[in-house]
Amino acid sequence: MGRLGRLLVRRRPRLLSLRTTFAVSFAAVTAAVTVLVGVLSYSAAARLVRVDQESVFDQVVQDLRDEVRTHRMTPGDFSSSEPGHDLVRPARTDVQVLGPDGGVVDPGRPGLPVVAGDRRIAADATAGTMVEHKDVDVGDDVYRVATVALGDGRGAVQVAQEFSDTEDLLRALQQRTLILMLAVVTAAGLFGWWLARRITRRLVILTSAAEDVARTRRLGIQVPVAGYDEVGRLGRAFDRMLGRLAQSEEDQRRLVQDAGHELRTPLTSLRTNISLLRRIDELPPDTRAELVADLGQEARELTDLVNELVDLAAGQSDTEPPQRVDLADIAEDVAGLARRRTGREIVVRASGDTTTDGRPAMLQRAFSNLVENAAKFDRDGGGPIEIKVSGPALPHSRLHSSGGTPIGTVRVEVLDRGPGIADADLVRIFDRFYRAADARSLPGSGLGLSIVREVALAHGGAPFAVRREGGGTVIGFTVGGA
Repeated sequence: MGRLGRLLVRRRPRLLSLRTTFAVSFAAVTAAVTVLVGVLSYSAAARLVRVDQESVFDQVVQDLRDEVRTHRMTPGDFSSSEPGHDLVRPARTDVQVLGPDGGVVDPGRPGLPVVAGDRRIAADATAGTMVEHKDVDVGDDVYRVATVALGDGRGAVQVAQEFSDTEDLLRALQQRTLILMLAVVTAAGLFGWWLARRITRRLVILTSAAEDVARTRRLGIQVPVAGYDEVGRLGRAFDRMLGRLAQSEEDQRRLVQDAGHELRTPLTSLRTNISLLRRIDELPPDTRAELVADLGQEARELTDLVNELVDLAAGQSDTEPPQRVDLADIAEDVAGLARRRTGREIVVRASGDTTTDGRPAMLQRAFSNLVENAAKFDRDGGGPIEIKVSGPALPHSRLHSSGGTPIGTVRVEVLDRGPGIADADLVRIFDRFYRAADARSLPGSGLGLSIVREVALAHGGAPFAVRREGGGTVIGFTVGGA
C-alpha cells in the first residue's frame, strides 16, 4: 500500500456508534414529522385567515352595491359625518367618497389613490358598477380597493381593506412556528440521545465483556446484564455460551493432561523394549520371543488408546445431524458385530417404543463400548451377554409433542455375569482413565465408559451402573426424556 493509501486509511471517517445512530435517527424522524406538521398547520392557518379576510371584504363590497342599487344615493349620504352609514366601515376598512368628476369629496383615513379607472366609475350611469384594485400601496401598508358607482354620474364610493397587517400577523406566526419546530427538534434530539443511552447501556456492557474475552482470552468473565427483553436474553445467552466454552476448554485441558499421563506408561515401556532390541542377538530365543510379544501387545494398547482418545474428542465436537433412530436396531447391529469378534452369545431384548432423536454413530459407539466392556470382564462366558432396550409403553408413546416427537425416555442396559464392580468403584467408572484395581491387569485405556457418559449427556440422558443380582454388573444409559 502506497503513502496515499495509508493516508486515506488514516483519514477514513470513524463509524458512528449505535447510540449516536439511534439518537440522530430519532431526531431526524422527529424533525421530518415536526416540519411536515408545522408546514401543513401554517399553510392551513394562513389560508383560513386570508380566506376569512377576503370573504369579509367581499361581503362589505356586496352590501354597498346592494344598497346603492336599492336607494338613489349621493356622495353626501356616505360622508363620514353622516350617521347611519358606519356599517360600511368595519375593522381595518377605509372608505373614501368621490364626486361626479372623480374628485375626492370625503377622504379616507388614510387617503386612497384615485386613478383613471376610479374616475370613470364615478361618472358611470349604472349604480353598482365596480372596479377592483389589488395590492395597492398606501403609505407603508398594502390595501385592496374596490370603487362602486352611485349611478347617473353622481360619483362613487371607494372601499379599501388593509391586508399588510394580516401578512404581518402570518409572518409572526411563521416565525413562532419555526422557533417551536426548532425547540421540538432539539428536545427530540436530547430525548433520543437519553433514550439511546438507556437502551444501549446494556449492549455497551455486553460489548465490553466480549472485547475483554477477545483481549484476555479469559472465558470466566461474568456478563452483568439483567432484564427480560431481547438485550437481557442476549446477555444471558452470551453468558451461557461463555460458560460452555470455558467448560469445553477445561475438558480439553483435562483430556490433554490425562492423555499425556496415560501415554507415558506404554511409551516408556516401548522405549525400554526398543533399547533391548539393540542387544537382541545377545538374548536367548525365549527372551527374544517374549520381547517381540511385549512390543506387539504394547503397540496394540497404544493404538487402542489413541483410537479411543480420537473417539472421545469426536464425541465432544460431533457435527453429525440428529435424526430419528431406533435403538433396538442399533443394539441388533452391535450385537451381530460383537458375536463375530468375540464368539460370545449376545441376546437383545427390546420393549416399548425404542425410537428417539439422536446421532446414530455416537449411539452405536456407546453400545459397542458397553458390549466390549462386558465381554472383557465376563471372560469365563458362563452366560450370555444381554442387551435390554426399553421405552415407554406403545399406547403412551403415541402422545406427541407440538414438534411431532413421542414423549418418553429410552433406557439401555448391558448385563453380564462377570465378577462385578465394588461399591467404591461404581461412582467412578465413568471418569476418564479410571480403572478399578482388579481391572488394571486387563487391556484397556479407561476411556470406553467415559465415552458412554459423553454420548448419554449429549442426548439428554445419563449413564448408570449397578450390581446385578446373582453376580455381574448392569451398565447402561438413558436417552431423551419428557
